[in-house]
Amino acid sequence: MTWLRAFGEVVRSGLTIEETRLEPLLALRTAAGVAIVIGPALWLVSPAYAASAALGAYSAGGATFQRTWRPRKVIALGAGAGLALSTFVGYLAAGRLVTFLPLLAAWAFVAGMAWAVGSTAGIVAATTVGSMLVTITLPTSVGRALEHAGVIALGGVTQAVLILLFPIRRWGAHRDALADALAAVADYARRLRHDPTAPFDPEPLMTARDAAAVTPSQARTRPPTLHGPRGLAERIRPVVAALADPDVGAPAEGPGRDRARELLDAAGDVLDAVARSIRRGIPAEVRPGSMDVLRVDEEHEVLEGPARQAAERLVELLGEALEVAGSGGARGRAPTLPGPAGAQFLVRPTMFRLVPVVVRAVRRELRRDSPVFRHAVRLAAVATLGYLIAARLPLGHGYWAPIASVMVMRPDFHRTYARAVARLAGTLAGVALATGMVRALGPDAHVFGALAVVSAGLSYTLIRTGYAYSQCFTAAYVVFLLGMGGQAWQQTVPERVVLTLLGGALAMLAYVVFPAWETPRLPGRLADWLAANGRYAAAVLRNYAEPTREHHADMRRALLASREARAAWQEAYDRARQEPVRPRGLTSREAQEAQEALKGFGRAAMLMESHVPRADSRVVPEAERFAEALEADTAQAAVDVREHRNPDWGRVEEALHAWEDAADNGSPVVRREAELQMQALEDLATAVSRTPLERDVGSAREEKRVQAAAAAEGDGSGAAHRGG
Repeated sequence: MTWLRAFGEVVRSGLTIEETRLEPLLALRTAAGVAIVIGPALWLVSPAYAASAALGAYSAGGATFQRTWRPRKVIALGAGAGLALSTFVGYLAAGRLVTFLPLLAAWAFVAGMAWAVGSTAGIVAATTVGSMLVTITLPTSVGRALEHAGVIALGGVTQAVLILLFPIRRWGAHRDALADALAAVADYARRLRHDPTAPFDPEPLMTARDAAAVTPSQARTRPPTLHGPRGLAERIRPVVAALADPDVGAPAEGPGRDRARELLDAAGDVLDAVARSIRRGIPAEVRPGSMDVLRVDEEHEVLEGPARQAAERLVELLGEALEVAGSGGARGRAPTLPGPAGAQFLVRPTMFRLVPVVVRAVRRELRRDSPVFRHAVRLAAVATLGYLIAARLPLGHGYWAPIASVMVMRPDFHRTYARAVARLAGTLAGVALATGMVRALGPDAHVFGALAVVSAGLSYTLIRTGYAYSQCFTAAYVVFLLGMGGQAWQQTVPERVVLTLLGGALAMLAYVVFPAWETPRLPGRLADWLAANGRYAAAVLRNYAEPTREHHADMRRALLASREARAAWQEAYDRARQEPVRPRGLTSREAQEAQEALKGFGRAAMLMESHVPRADSRVVPEAERFAEALEADTAQAAVDVREHRNPDWGRVEEALHAWEDAADNGSPVVRREAELQMQALEDLATAVSRTPLERDVGSAREEKRVQAAAAAEGDGSGAAHRGG
């Protein structure tokens, strides 16, 4: 992608309205927290204290809107404490550049490394850098600095107390995550009716698993309906895929295919009903027609063999899902999960036990090629440079420039640039709106305080619809706060616009100077996914050779590792497609074909998983040899892909031929699924294998294709080019 085209995508993404469900009650509660701290501080003390209180309450409230599975009141308290600490420490070092700049650089670097823990930690840490830059201008002594820090912390405490006293939709995020997973499997079942090889994105299942991890105290208060359906969704997914697949399930045509379509449609209805039940906390209601379809008639059932086994298994799992959701007289009963008593829920570390986890995560990212480490370096450099440049300009409120940089910067190119564009657009609109109101209403601290609360509420309401639209009211909120403190709009408006533009430009320039492109990393990400898929497929095969509990646990762990590797590849691939960087190692077409091949390989392993035998079932000894060959060849192929060599599947081919030549070659369904895996591996080799001459020609063709696409967009024929 060229730079011009990348900028077009950035502008479009930054100004896009995201379709999401608004949460006005949450916004109202959070805005009330801002009002509670602003009002008394303004009435009883001074506008300066009111500004500090507003900073703590507003930032802590904004932190509670981030995607996290921990209690919101804990996030509010943590954000308030971090803001207070940065305020006080910043004041102690303020006054001399020789002390403040090293502190600012170190604090910004640590805030950037917080992305190693997750996006919520990174965003909250970035707000503490902004707090340090703003509040060092307010106190006049150490005692006053302590007072301001305490008032800021009070804002976080206020938000936490409001969350405790006025809970809105308890466990709502967890319910949504589980319901989304069930709805994704329902959609998958319906798509399989028309496309038996339809792809499935495991991200909803991964999100549901992340949401299912709770602390011991949370486990005691978690609603019973949040205990079991996630595991059922995991087990239903391979069953519906096996039922729909014409190679190992229902026939491609005829009554068997019609029956499979009916079952898949009914499965979608049941899973949607269970998803609605969990999301809203009501009993599941399913159409009678769908329930009639799920009754398997022993005498007149048209499905046979593996397809019939899949149908019976599907009906059994859907019945369990309805029971967990609260129908059939089982409402309120918590399902009993397999395994030891101490493993009945996924354990999430408490806040104190999280410290070593954070340390390990940060230590893993302390390397030069890490995107998180590079983000931390950029953040530290831009924060200090922005502060120095703004301090030399004949403008007040110079901290706005580094704050703008810190708040828009992200570890990847596209989000950094999109947020810079969105912040500038939102700031211009918000400042213009607030300026007009200030001029119309005249100076009145109490009116400005009320308008600041209203702006905060609107910012919270639109926080998930797009950064530009939320930032519009955030800018208005800041203008009203400064007006409350006696600042004239003629001073604040030009300064805010110019310094926001400067901060955004510095953030953009920093990524060009010290980038963290994902494009060169694509071969490594692909290799990791290939190796993880190979271990997963081998673990499934070992369950056929020796179906034990240990092998089943290994299969589950390998599946989760495969999903993580796929998610890492998908994230890197999506970012690489938006980067203005020439492909290295993998062209865009090769990456796309390799991705489809690995999806097919994983799907074949999933189909095999749906028929894993029980402990008392007949074993397939040939599966062990094929598993060893598959794991060895995929591990070596991962090394070859990473080092740009052509992969080879010699051991897999030999093991498959030996399986076919065996006198008792076991289940024909299992062998057919092994053939599907071999076919997917051959497709992968075709996608990534090239001679040296082909590599040179491919790179040249890719460069010409990109140039042609840019030229077509320039003369208005881009749509026709893409359509061709």
